[in-house]
This record gives sequence, C-alpha cells and structure tokens, in this order.
Amino acid sequence: MKHNLQLTAVIEREGDGFVSLCPELDIASQGDTVEEARANLIEALELHFEVADDSEISRHL
Repeated sequence: MKHNLQLTAVIEREGDGFVSLCPELDIASQGDTVEEARANLIEALELHFEVADDSEISRHL
C-alpha cells in the first residue's frame, strides 16, 4: 500500500556541494546541486521505508 507523506527537507551548501536532511527521520544525503541533493534524499527515504520496521517509523513520526 502506497502512502503520501509530507516530510521536511533542509538543504544547505557545504563546501562544493549540498547536504540534504530530513529532520523528522534524521536521514541525510548529499549532492553536487540542490536538485541532486533533494533527489538523493528522496531515494534514501524510499529505501528507509522499504526496510525499516513499522515500529521504528511510528516512533519517529
């Protein structure tokens, strides 16, 4: 079952690239551009939801 969930993405410049963070789940990623950092964060979140236990997800949200 697919759910739509709205999460926060904080993207900041760090050195020559960008770091992206989802503070609700404490998941981070990075990229060379804002768009890449955002896309990489989305991918990391999708992977997290695929493997995380439901109780872990509930605890954070």
